[in-house]
Amino acid sequence: MNRALHVREIHEYLFEIPPHGKMRVPARLYLDERSLRELMENQSSEEWNALKQLENVACLPGIVEAAMAMADVHPGYGFPIGGVAAFDPKDGGVISVAGVGFDINCGVRCLRTHLTRRDLTGKEEKLADTMFEVIPAGLGSTGELKLSTKEIDRVLREGARYAVRLGYGREDDLEYIEEHGCLSDADPSVVSHTAKQRQMAQVGTLGSGNHYVEVQVVDQIYNARAAEAFGLELGQIVIMLHTGSRALGHQIGTDYLPFLEKATRKHGIEVPDRELVCAPIESPEGQQYFRAVMAGANCAFANRQVLAHLVRQAFWKALRVPDTAIETLYEVAHNTVKWEMHEVNGERRRLLVHRKGSTRAFGPGRPELPERYRAVGQPVLVGGTMGTASYILVGTEQGMRETFGTALHGAGRAKSRRQAKRQYPAERIIEELRKQGIIVRAHGKASISEEAPGAYKDVEHVVEVMCNAGIVARVARLRPIVCLKG
Repeated sequence: MNRALHVREIHEYLFEIPPHGKMRVPARLYLDERSLRELMENQSSEEWNALKQLENVACLPGIVEAAMAMADVHPGYGFPIGGVAAFDPKDGGVISVAGVGFDINCGVRCLRTHLTRRDLTGKEEKLADTMFEVIPAGLGSTGELKLSTKEIDRVLREGARYAVRLGYGREDDLEYIEEHGCLSDADPSVVSHTAKQRQMAQVGTLGSGNHYVEVQVVDQIYNARAAEAFGLELGQIVIMLHTGSRALGHQIGTDYLPFLEKATRKHGIEVPDRELVCAPIESPEGQQYFRAVMAGANCAFANRQVLAHLVRQAFWKALRVPDTAIETLYEVAHNTVKWEMHEVNGERRRLLVHRKGSTRAFGPGRPELPERYRAVGQPVLVGGTMGTASYILVGTEQGMRETFGTALHGAGRAKSRRQAKRQYPAERIIEELRKQGIIVRAHGKASISEEAPGAYKDVEHVVEVMCNAGIVARVARLRPIVCLKG
């Protein structure tokens, strides 16, 4: 089928595929003509698959308004990455593994520091080496925490709060984590023993793939009011760390795929792709999976809390920067499913919102936001690549109306990992980045090649699209100095 014939322009930065076939709602894409043309011209199975996946999501029971894709959209498992979909239980809405992803609650924390770029001059190599030494990373990496089954259960119930109780970080960190770092519906009893066993030595580890810790400098301020609220200034050093629930989250997804496949058949749900197996939200199966996801999300919150503590340790060891000089600016998740209140056609509705590789981006006034940020809106953390800028954006009222308060989470892949490994030798990438003044340390060459800047879309462009669409607004641009990869 030629999908180009189905796509119509709503405005310069929004395109729509009207319902056809078994679609219950439209599929909406926050793109411009350039982005759409790139999708249409690149007729690889992956790129076309992203559009087909969005159409498939629009076929699911109980979906509200539309299946949506942000400007960083690319293919995922079942749902496209960069996608969002909200479901209403009153209309038979469902919950799906594919809408959450396997790295449950993968997300980003941003730490602001009292340092300036001048404070790091000549010390970049030492800091990079110390981070490599202090922060466990790489495939199968293990950390200093060796937890018992009872302790893992506490991690799954209490999230970042439990990490703080163990001495990792501070109480004030919790105020600036989405959901304060703990989801109350978590139930460790519905997480398999295998999943828990895999995680016992992995809390406080970075992992591999696109996970990283990056030291950055604020090199441009776009919104002075929001920047002041977020505590950002030109020349300031900030740190972004990106990781998730590690092996535990992946095992939960693996365990629940066959579980929800049976539920799909039991409840007579027709899905256009077997990767979209699901269960009614209010069914026993749907509730059980939801409680397991909440536990996996808490694990990720705890993991990032411990990693933030290790970042502080690395800065102390390398530069004698005290713990109090590094504060949590905010932490957002981008592989989640959560209950939220949203206004739809003038009616307040309680919806289950799936965000798959997309970030919550609440606008001003939402009670879920820290008091310090409530008047301006939620910080939205958009990671670039090793050689490109990252951004701090802010949610808008328009985003609340159009996308359930959701925005992009990164640049979005332009090439598969297999393509990138063939095209970008690790040694060449490291040397090219060094010439740009970016110091890279990695625990494996594969992650350098797979995550090379050329493997991703232009982050400047995808941010521009989302801002011009009115879904978010720019606050600050961050340039990389030191990057630790798995």
